[in-house]
Amino acid sequence: MDPTQDVAGKNAFSWRQRALAYIAELQSQLNGLKDKSPEAEGTQRHLDAAREAAAGEHSLREAWSGTALDRTWENINQVEVALLRLMPDKDLPWWGSDVLARALQHLGPQDPRRVKLEEHLRDQDGQLSPQDRTLAVITLQAANIAAQQEKVRLRSFRNTILISTTVMTLVAVALALVGALIPQAIKLCFNEPSTGPSCPIGRVPTAWDVPVVEIVGLASASLVGAIGLRHIYGTSTPYTLPIVLALLKLPAGAVSAVIGLVLIQARFVPGLSELDTSAQIIGWAAIFGAAQQLVTRLVDEQGQQVLENVRGASRDVEAAKPR
Repeated sequence: MDPTQDVAGKNAFSWRQRALAYIAELQSQLNGLKDKSPEAEGTQRHLDAAREAAAGEHSLREAWSGTALDRTWENINQVEVALLRLMPDKDLPWWGSDVLARALQHLGPQDPRRVKLEEHLRDQDGQLSPQDRTLAVITLQAANIAAQQEKVRLRSFRNTILISTTVMTLVAVALALVGALIPQAIKLCFNEPSTGPSCPIGRVPTAWDVPVVEIVGLASASLVGAIGLRHIYGTSTPYTLPIVLALLKLPAGAVSAVIGLVLIQARFVPGLSELDTSAQIIGWAAIFGAAQQLVTRLVDEQGQQVLENVRGASRDVEAAKPR
């Protein structure tokens, strides 16, 4: 059975589809060479390994580690380099623009390989000559390694955010459990002499005080997060970082709502010593839930910067040129 037939079903991830389509294109180029040399046979093995990795089974552990993604593109990159070595001289000129574009996207403006290749192609009207084949191979290898490192950094950042979200969620659940089992442990009630005690729901502490405050903080955080999505652009990378960043706001809002009310009760917030009614308490819980944006906004900015550093084929090459 052809492993690519499974892509439309359980393995229908966009990066897998793109990889398999590109593998089919590379296979066509390799077949067109009609080369039976040992290097061509080795290239076919890399191509088969890439196809197997892209169309194989997937799991949460694999998604976390990125094993299939790395194996797929590392083998694809090896095939690209091998094709560049095997390509007949008459078909070589058009490779110049492709290799240079890859270098401009992934190598720094001072990289000597990029600079030298750019100078040679400028003198040859953008066409790659057989004399520059070795330089092009070295440059393509370096650009491919840099591209893989960009994806590794993105995956590491995404995993860090997922761990932070998990820890924040556990903290929120722990606060809710303590508040539900021991209502007196986390007091969110205020005692105004003129009106008497006021709690999030009623006049006396209940097991629902902390959960209700967390729900309000979470709802407020989700609303602020939805508004903030207008500044987040989509990504063609295999890691859904914008979604992961948005998820972090939810437990952060729940926790910040509880902590904010505790700080008011402890008189850490000047001018807010007592709250008169349950509505005021819930209102401030909503404000503190929205205030998580002050912290998570910095994480959003870092995430957007990490995304911008992952340069795909669709990225404008001009953005990679030195200013």
